[in-house]
Amino acid sequence: MNDNIGYILTKRAEITPDLEALFDVAQNKRFTFAQLNAETNKVAHALLESGVKKGDRVALLVMNSTEFLTTFFAIAKIGGVIVPLNWRLVPDELEFILKDSGSTVLVAGEEFAPSVIELQSRGAKTDVRQWIHVGSKESQPAFAVNHADYSNGKSTANPPVTAMGDDLLYIMYTSGTTGLPKGVMHSHRTQMAALITLNACSDFASSDRYLNPMPMFHVGALTPAIATAYRGLAHVLVKSFDPNAIWEIIEKERISNALMVPAMLQFMKLVFDPSKHKYPNLRWLLSGAAPVPVSVIEMYAEMGIAIHQVYGLTETCGPACITMPEDAISHAGSTGRSYFHTEVKVMRPDGTECDVDEAGEVVIKGDHIMLGYWNRPEATTEAIRDGWFHSGDIAIRDKDGFIYIKDRLKDMIISGGENVYPAEVENVILSCPGVGDAAVIGIPSDKWGESPLAIVVKKDEALTEKAVIDHCEGKLARFKMPVKVEFVAAIPRNPSGKILKRELRQQFVS
Repeated sequence: MNDNIGYILTKRAEITPDLEALFDVAQNKRFTFAQLNAETNKVAHALLESGVKKGDRVALLVMNSTEFLTTFFAIAKIGGVIVPLNWRLVPDELEFILKDSGSTVLVAGEEFAPSVIELQSRGAKTDVRQWIHVGSKESQPAFAVNHADYSNGKSTANPPVTAMGDDLLYIMYTSGTTGLPKGVMHSHRTQMAALITLNACSDFASSDRYLNPMPMFHVGALTPAIATAYRGLAHVLVKSFDPNAIWEIIEKERISNALMVPAMLQFMKLVFDPSKHKYPNLRWLLSGAAPVPVSVIEMYAEMGIAIHQVYGLTETCGPACITMPEDAISHAGSTGRSYFHTEVKVMRPDGTECDVDEAGEVVIKGDHIMLGYWNRPEATTEAIRDGWFHSGDIAIRDKDGFIYIKDRLKDMIISGGENVYPAEVENVILSCPGVGDAAVIGIPSDKWGESPLAIVVKKDEALTEKAVIDHCEGKLARFKMPVKVEFVAAIPRNPSGKILKRELRQQFVS
C-alpha cells in the first residue's frame, strides 16, 4: 500500500476529480480535487527545483489557507518533513523551534512579516536559507520570494513519491515540561493509521461538508483536514474563528460537521439567535482539548446537534478516546472509550492495570502513536514503554469502560484549546528582576476554560504585579501570559524540590 500522505490527494483527484475539495472562505476560492492536486503539484515541483530533498525540514508559519494545504501536501509528496509553527508564538520561541528542527525553508504568511524580518536578521541562530512569503508583495520582505511566483508556471504532473512508511512526515512541537518545546515526530505510517481509526469511529457521509475553524498547526485540526481528502469530502476552511460568521457559514455552505474546542462551543451558543441562525444540515460537532461542560452538551442536544467529545494528544496523532452522542449525557464528564484501532488503559506505576474506579495514568497503544521526540531519545524512552505511550494524565475507568480524566501529571494548563506548560512560563518569570521564586498553575476562566496564574516570591519588595506581567510581554505568546500574579512568602515544595502544585491549587483555585 502506498501510504504517502501526499498520495492521498493524488489518488482522490484520480477517483473523484470533479468533487469539491476545498472552499477557502477568507480568499473566496473553491477547488475541485483535480484543481487542488494540480496546485499542490506546482508547489511540489517548485520545492524540488529549489533544492528541497527527501528529509529536509520545511517550516510553515501560515494561517489556515489554500497555501497551507497545498504546501503541506506538496512537502509530503516529495518526501520533505513539515514543521507546522504555532503562529501565536513570538520570535524567540520560533527561533528555538526553527533551530532545533533544522528547518532550512520557512514559508510564512504576510501577517507574520515583522517576525520573519526579525528572524532573518538573527542569521545563524536559525538554519533557514530560503524564505517564502504568502500574501501581497507590498508586505513581502526583500529577501523573500512570493509563494504565487514561486509555483507559477511549474508542472502540474504528479511528482515521484519518495517517502512512505516510517519516513518522517512532520515534526509538531508541543511545550515541554522542562520549559523547552519538544518536537513530536509522526511518519506517513502513523498519520495513515490515525486516519483509519478516525474514520472507523466518525459519522461521516459521502456528501458531508466539513467546517474547519481550528488552526492547522494543531493535530486536532490537521488530521481531520487530511481526512476530508481521504474520504472525498468538501473541506470548508476558515482563517480565524468568529462565532457570528461561523453560524452564517454553517447555513450558507450547508455544513454537516465541524471541530471546535469547548470555548468555541460556548462562544457559538452565546451569539446564537434562532431568528436568524439556521443550521439545516448540521448533524454533529466534534470537541476536544478540554472536557465539554454537561450544560453545553445539553444545550446543543436541545438544538438537535450532537456533541462528539474526544480525547487525544499530539503524540497520538489525534485519536485516543471518543464519547459518542448517545453516551454524552449518561456519562457526562467522560472522555469516552478508546477509538477503533486504539487501546487505552489506566495503569499503576508498577505497570499493572488499575481496577474499576481506581486512579492511574492513561496509557495508549496503536499504530498512530508517534515515532518519538525529535532529538530527545531520553524523553522518547520515558514516554513510550513496551509500545505504550504514557500520557501523563491521571484518570479512572468506570465499570462500563468509560475514561474520566482527573488530573494531569504534567500540570498542563489548557487555555482556549492551547496547551500551556507551567515550566515554560515559570522560566520566563524567574528571569524577571526582583523575583525570588515562582510557580504557575491554571485557574478557571469563563472565556478560555483555564488561564495561567503566577505565584511569586519577591526578592525585591518593590516588585509589582504589573512588573511581572510586563516582563513576560514579548517573551511568551498571548495565551501563555499570566492573567494575574499572587505574591507569597514561599512556594511549597517536597523534599526533592518539586513544587507542590496541588497545594497551590487548593489555596488559589478555590
